[in-house]
Amino acid sequence: MSLKISNECINCDVCEPVCPNQAITMGEDIYVINPDRCTECQGHFDEPQCQLLCPVECIDVDEVESPEQLLSKLQRLQD
Repeated sequence: MSLKISNECINCDVCEPVCPNQAITMGEDIYVINPDRCTECQGHFDEPQCQLLCPVECIDVDEVESPEQLLSKLQRLQD
């Protein structure tokens, strides 16, 4: 797991299109992040784009993963 969207999400639609791994989708009530696809933008950007652009700052770390773990996940997604 990496990032998670909290209930403060206002469904502004900013996060979904900026995710390079298509990890963000609309859930039942709010957007959700698929932890198997979230690499916190490692290998693409210096910081998570969803966090950077979220107007209500509702995206936070759910479980800490090392940069190596995130890059390994990215490699699996690209294979």
